[in-house]
Amino acid sequence: MAKIHARAKLVENQRIDVDDQRTHAVCLDLEPPDGTDMGPSALELCLMSFVGCYATIFVLTTKKMRFSLKNLEVTAEAIKSPEVGTITEAKVDILVESDMPKHRIQRAHELTLEGCPIGILFERAQVKIKYNLRTDSSPTTCDNADKIGKIKM
Repeated sequence: MAKIHARAKLVENQRIDVDDQRTHAVCLDLEPPDGTDMGPSALELCLMSFVGCYATIFVLTTKKMRFSLKNLEVTAEAIKSPEVGTITEAKVDILVESDMPKHRIQRAHELTLEGCPIGILFERAQVKIKYNLRTDSSPTTCDNADKIGKIKM
């Protein structure tokens, strides 16, 4: 079992520096009037980590599948429910540029969903996620709703 570490230290007001207790740090903050907007909020960083994780696992997966990428861009928009107080829905747009056939890109996407640790956390938290996988030409839409028993968005 691998251990990962994190630390948070108050800098001033709502500004908090977080690090991995190695060499990497990120400044967290809130928007005014509560903060000074010197960095993303912790929840924004969570969503940023999700798209970063998806992209990382997708690249690793495509390397294992022996195809190269010309471009990969992953963006997300999430809904924070006032009733729940956290993210309940997300839309993820994935743009893949590659010479590989679409069915191989789709397979890489499926394997990425199975192997993305932060995506798995979101699924276990029952976040409804709609994925829009686009290649050079046409989009393919899929979601995780059937995996967690939720209605499609």
